Formats: sequence, structure tokens, C-alpha cells
Amino acid sequence: MRFAILFGLLFSLMSGNCLVAQTGVGESDAYIVAPDVDSLVALHMAYNQAFPEFSGYRIQLMMESGNHALAESEELMAEFSEKYPDVGSYITFREPYYRVRIGDFRTRLEAENFLSKITRKYPSAWVIQDDIVIPSLLQQPKANDYE
Repeated sequence: MRFAILFGLLFSLMSGNCLVAQTGVGESDAYIVAPDVDSLVALHMAYNQAFPEFSGYRIQLMMESGNHALAESEELMAEFSEKYPDVGSYITFREPYYRVRIGDFRTRLEAENFLSKITRKYPSAWVIQDDIVIPSLLQQPKANDYE
């Protein structure tokens, strides 16, 4: 919600304060931007650094309580991280349960897709809504990655 408000404010300021100057045929366009747009972008970047999480989806592999729950959680997380090193794994605790959650999926569809890949190994896993770390947009998946 906070992200949507900040994005809307950013968009409204940028749409009114950005002018394009045509320099001629074959030359690149020059942008003239009002200084308040740069300060708003800097504010948005500072906000994302202060609050690096937003609402998304994760897959919960396990929820246990008891004397050995932490050891079981750490063992499961280590096993999963060995098989899927590029997928984040997290242990959370809310009395009396330890939970092992994986992934930082922006949409439920992404989470369900990954769940279908691991369902045979982790049959009791399910998709949950959770606060996730902002995923890096620079690492795009390959279009022909069928794994």
C-alpha cells in the first residue's frame, strides 16, 4: 500500500514536470527535468532502503513445535539450500512454532509454479502470503529455461 501511494505520487510529479527537447534529426533527445522530481526519486530510493520488504508470497515447507523443532528447521533449511542455492530460505519463529519458508515471489502464480516443481520432494508444502525482500530485477530468467 505504501509503495503504491509513493509510486502514484512519483508518477504524477514526473508526468507534469518532464519536457522533451528535440535536438534534430539523428541526435538523441534531451530531457529537462524539474529538480523536485530528482528529490522525489531520491526519497523513494531511501524509503526502499529503510523498508526493503513488501507484500508477496513464500512457500512454507514446515511448521513445528517442540524441543527439537529448531534443529529440524535448520536441517531442512540446509538441505533445501543445498538443492536450490538461488532460492532464499528463512526460519521464522512465532510462539510456539518454528517455520521454514522459502522464496521471494512477487505473485501467487510464481509461487505456485515453483511449488509444482518441489511438490514431489516436499508434499506438505503450501503457498502463503508474507512480507518478502524486494527481488533483484537485474537478474532476468532465461526464456528457454525449462528446468
